[in-house]
Amino acid sequence: NPERYSYLVTKMLQKAGHPVIALGLRDGIIGKVQIQKNRPEVNEVHTITIYLSEKNQIDWEEYILSLKPRRILFNPGAHNLDFAKRAEAAGIETENACTLVLLSTGGF
Repeated sequence: NPERYSYLVTKMLQKAGHPVIALGLRDGIIGKVQIQKNRPEVNEVHTITIYLSEKNQIDWEEYILSLKPRRILFNPGAHNLDFAKRAEAAGIETENACTLVLLSTGGF
């Protein structure tokens, strides 16, 4: 859905030259990126930016932690204190921030 923030961020990340893997609850394509509903094996993950509500994150938490990203960005509406604490205990930086704002201001 081109009106969703996750769609806009995926487009902006591609435009900025960042490698993107899009994971979601539905199939689709954003630019040149296929949205995947499965949990692919990925190495050297820098940032995971989350748009899922806290309730919808539950099924993804173990997978996200297994990727050992450097940081997780919890976008507005996706803030999850318990998951953030688990991630930080695993040595992963977490931030409640809007990825669109970070990309727009050079803070990504």
